[in-house]
Amino acid sequence: MTQAATDGATDLDAAIVRGAEAIGGHVASARAAIGQVIFGQDKVVDQALLTVLCGGHALLVGVPGLAKTKLVETLGTVLGLDARRVQFTPDLMPSDILGSEVLEEDAHGRRSFRFVSGPIFAQLLMADEINRASPRTQSALLQAMQEYHVTVAGQRYDLPRPFHVLATQNPLEQEGTYPLPEAQLDRFLMQIDVDYPDRDAERRILLATTGSEEAKPKAAMTTDDLLQAQRLVRRLPVGESVVEAILDLVRSARPETAEKAVADKIAWGPGPRASQSLMLGVRARALLDGRFAPSIDDVAALAGPILKHRMALTFSARADGDTLQGVIAKLVERLG
Repeated sequence: MTQAATDGATDLDAAIVRGAEAIGGHVASARAAIGQVIFGQDKVVDQALLTVLCGGHALLVGVPGLAKTKLVETLGTVLGLDARRVQFTPDLMPSDILGSEVLEEDAHGRRSFRFVSGPIFAQLLMADEINRASPRTQSALLQAMQEYHVTVAGQRYDLPRPFHVLATQNPLEQEGTYPLPEAQLDRFLMQIDVDYPDRDAERRILLATTGSEEAKPKAAMTTDDLLQAQRLVRRLPVGESVVEAILDLVRSARPETAEKAVADKIAWGPGPRASQSLMLGVRARALLDGRFAPSIDDVAALAGPILKHRMALTFSARADGDTLQGVIAKLVERLG
């Protein structure tokens, strides 16, 4: 390597460090601001922040009353995003989300179509109870989540940037629901399981939310800050050992390339999009923790949220009592 190339690499590293220090302060402030409103869900908050820092989408799964909707609303305020909410129901139509063309007549009697945008034209879209809508309506999000534009009547309409979908799903009531197809599940960077808060957190919730005043979220970042953070995440260096760990983990979760003991349990496994999600996720997790490069521990921590909605167990494995969480945990153990 020439001296000029060495100096260039050094300048780039210094720029990344300066950027990480500056953005790290903004992200820490955002995390603290969310924590003033959302209690007892630190892991969930971190995973939601990671998703947004990666520029991705998340599926929040949990029973009612665990502040999933409030979390998304709080994220929108704290990150300075234009947020909208759509309640998914069986009678919801694609045009209710994307928008539609309306026929207008001007003063001279000339008629023309004008596109009226739907709620998807937001920077943060909350798809509440997404599995209650029909597959036809669910599919309206596919193009938007992957390509960041929609097509209506043959015309392309670009979505605002950044654009994120945070969808919620109730795992208990399955009657009258439409499970998300595998292709759409794969569009979600991670599945975030929202569990019950512990006793101390629930006490804090009781005291903070039943009084005369309730804490309101405050903006801690701007849209430009978030876009800068997303660009920085993609510039953080990743060591070869972490890259190999990601490849080993994802490939060991596929029945075609897994060891026989594991392959017999897996009906289908994660595709390359899982590897991409892990690559971005470990970088964002390092940034969230104030580090300049990810480690194998980051891969292990994000394996569950990023892989479990991209895999399925065989019937015999389920009959034997195996779970996806258990299979993924065994794969993580082999990373060393």
